[in-house]
Amino acid sequence: MNLKTLCLGACLTIFTALPASAAIVSGFDSATLARNDDGSTGLIDLGFTANFFGVNFTQLYVNNNGNVTFDSALSTFTPFNLTATNRQIIAPFFADVDTRNSGNPVTYGQGLWDGRNAFGVNWIDVDYYSSSAAHTNKNSFQLILVDRSDIGAGDFDIIFNYDKIQWETGTASGGNADGLGGNSARAGFSNGTGLAGTFFELTGSAINGAFLDGGPNALISNRLNSNLDGRYIFNARNGSIDPTPNPVPAPASLALLAAGLLLLRRQSAR
Repeated sequence: MNLKTLCLGACLTIFTALPASAAIVSGFDSATLARNDDGSTGLIDLGFTANFFGVNFTQLYVNNNGNVTFDSALSTFTPFNLTATNRQIIAPFFADVDTRNSGNPVTYGQGLWDGRNAFGVNWIDVDYYSSSAAHTNKNSFQLILVDRSDIGAGDFDIIFNYDKIQWETGTASGGNADGLGGNSARAGFSNGTGLAGTFFELTGSAINGAFLDGGPNALISNRLNSNLDGRYIFNARNGSIDPTPNPVPAPASLALLAAGLLLLRRQSAR
């Protein structure tokens, strides 16, 4: 076996042997929002201070319909435009979640992310309105807020994690029996002032089919400021958030593959 064949085989083995990683992490499940439709928690402690566009928060409301809010609980089930709202909201998947009869209830709680204090909410295998045991489409997504006071007072990270997006709308929002069509989900955040730079929506928001697995903006197949598909990270620093992607180092497997291919090229040139 020549060097060229040996290198190519080794590089491909290293590349293909890596396991696929799911974006959602375990934990943040010490409390449960009882099965409901359009319900919310009361104020819940974050465990740290978050400076969200100049306003410091230590508590928030967990809302069943795929979002958390700082100003008051939110029962609205048809997603509104996050770029033109007066609500203080962070929404990994704002749509009509209904946990009454099928799927799992929403869980939440404090925990750790990379050794730092964090607060998370899990929407795992959640159903859509009107919840039914006959529904086969389910969604799994997660929100994690991470304390970054190690950088500056009030600094924090917002993390959206997605593992499965099979429905986009409840039937009360114009969707069909499979949870498709109608007024589709939105994902993003807003501080409710409408000022430039204080709101953001992921591309594909409100577009039928866009966020679904296999869709043109599939949430599980894309990433932002992350090296893992299905993970979107926003850095809140000094009271502002710049959603522009930051450079992310290439995974070790890709670096090894690139090195191997470079060696192949040099050997072939001799």
